Amino acid sequence: MSGEPQAKRTKMSALDQLKQYSTVVADTGDFEAMKAYKPTDATTNPSLILSAAGMEQYQHLLDKAVKYAKEVGSTVEEQVAETLDMLSVLFALEILKIIPGRVSVEIDARLSFDKDASISKAIKLIDMFAEHGIKKERILIKLASTWEGIQAAKELEKKHGIHCNLTLLFSLYQAIACAEANVTLISPFVGRILDWHVKSTGKTYEGKDDPGVISVTRIYNYYKKYGYKTQVMAASFRNTGEICELAGCDLLTIGPKFLKELAASEQPMKKVLDPKVAEQSDLEKISLNEAQFRWNMNEDQMGTDKLSEGIRMFASDTRKLESLIKALLAKK
Repeated sequence: MSGEPQAKRTKMSALDQLKQYSTVVADTGDFEAMKAYKPTDATTNPSLILSAAGMEQYQHLLDKAVKYAKEVGSTVEEQVAETLDMLSVLFALEILKIIPGRVSVEIDARLSFDKDASISKAIKLIDMFAEHGIKKERILIKLASTWEGIQAAKELEKKHGIHCNLTLLFSLYQAIACAEANVTLISPFVGRILDWHVKSTGKTYEGKDDPGVISVTRIYNYYKKYGYKTQVMAASFRNTGEICELAGCDLLTIGPKFLKELAASEQPMKKVLDPKVAEQSDLEKISLNEAQFRWNMNEDQMGTDKLSEGIRMFASDTRKLESLIKALLAKK
């Protein structure tokens, strides 16, 4: 009897086991969740910031961003744009006080097809972080995995030493283009791939049969087989089963709901993805130029549907955030 409590105390939660195989990233704008689950990195996007901006505990960040914008912007349009940029920076600064690693900061989705504008915005944000004493090594600039977004990331990495996280990624062809561009990180969206297949087929999928799990496993194996340095960070999960099937992926970005489930569970976790296994895969090397990339994306209905939908959703949430900012500017 005396040894039983000790045995219970030494059991590791599923979350702690998972951290042995993959870097865990918090997919949330909620600072309290980050403090509770102790991820290494964190990521934000317009939807998360919009949600957080509506909460009382984050109102001071919004007020601070608006005050800054009124000082530097001469027109309402300039003030709205400056508020958006500063809000992204302020949220990231708070996050960096909590986590030991990096935070991903998203470029406006409406720039997804404008390489030069994406580069300019990324450099501006990095400069804003530098003014607050944050080195660029702790920031990942998040761009949509369009051809233009990938080429912007290529230039940012090579010419400016700015590390990038390519998001809204749904296909192997996007992943290959990112790896060829030597970007730091990609974020394939597991759950949104599952959503598309469930809607289009009416079937249910579990475990290794989950289309999102299959896609990320293939990308991971391709990267490891051919020695790419770009890391894979699986994102957008619909259940903890998907997370368990991808244990061993370089990084996993997980929302508070599933972080809580994993922290409360003591189910055994095993490493599923492994570089040694990947090296034995039969995946053939693929080379892509712009025309081949666009053609293969055109042939991939799921990838094309979810990429365009994701860009529209993030742009919509950015516009909602702008409306909130305009209302605040009018009051100040």
